[in-house]
Amino acid sequence: MLQEQIARYKSLDFFARQTVEGFIAGRHSSPFHGFSAEFSDHRQYNTGESTRNIDWRLYARTDKLFVKQFQEETNLRCQLLIDHSSSMLFPMERQGDFDHPNKLTFSILAAAVLVELLHRQRDAFGLSLLSAGIEQYIPARSNEAHRQHIFGVLDKLLDDSVTESLSHTTDLPEALHLTAEQLHRRSLVILFTDALVSPFEPFLDALRHLRHNKHEVILFHTLHHDRELSLDYEARPYRFIDLETGKQLKLNPAEIADTYSRQMHERQAALQQHALSYRIDYQPVDVALGFHQVILPFLLKRSKHM
Repeated sequence: MLQEQIARYKSLDFFARQTVEGFIAGRHSSPFHGFSAEFSDHRQYNTGESTRNIDWRLYARTDKLFVKQFQEETNLRCQLLIDHSSSMLFPMERQGDFDHPNKLTFSILAAAVLVELLHRQRDAFGLSLLSAGIEQYIPARSNEAHRQHIFGVLDKLLDDSVTESLSHTTDLPEALHLTAEQLHRRSLVILFTDALVSPFEPFLDALRHLRHNKHEVILFHTLHHDRELSLDYEARPYRFIDLETGKQLKLNPAEIADTYSRQMHERQAALQQHALSYRIDYQPVDVALGFHQVILPFLLKRSKHM
């Protein structure tokens, strides 16, 4: 299912902006050169690269050239973080809709695209699901079995989202602090969240913690802009339900739309400003635009070596 959706992106590249901890292999700059580490896996030999790590014993058995890959031999380590709170299921009627996804479906699709690109580049990638802490943690690796495992988790997450129960809360700041302590080596951290947390300041502190540990951070701020930023509904009474707590509120959105919209836009602007000051790549996502119209421009920008 996911494979069909991401096929069009396989020819793109994805680069880190800052120096990463790994070997140089023509893609990402690295602070380390010329050291070895514990053997991890084999990969096919690419014409023109050094023959130093060719496994000649394996060549004698298979008549094919394979290179020994070590645990430290990766251009980049990337940890994908998906906010798995119930608010990410909004809009509820778009669950499982690939063309116009809800926030969680968008995050799953984008994560799958990035996994495919990172795997093709022989970069390491991991996945964390965040709710009231770290719900699931898969550390970064770079082999084919790991790729299949990650896709299996994302496929299940996508299937479960269609029938997922509500009132699935999250403590996003605590989950991010735990993540910052969990990643012992400099990594690229990509976070998908709607940032609907209160109070807001602990979330900003958690983002600062990630940058303090020298991780590069990309923040995909996923919202349905018309409904969640502007409260654009017909002028009639609605019953609004908090997807995380189940609390209900009946009101006419036209009566509060101006005040609500101003506060939400101020909140988004504050997040963007803090991200800029922390040197976080802030990516506002309007899921109403559809998946491909959002992710393709981002990948085209990132495919250029910065």
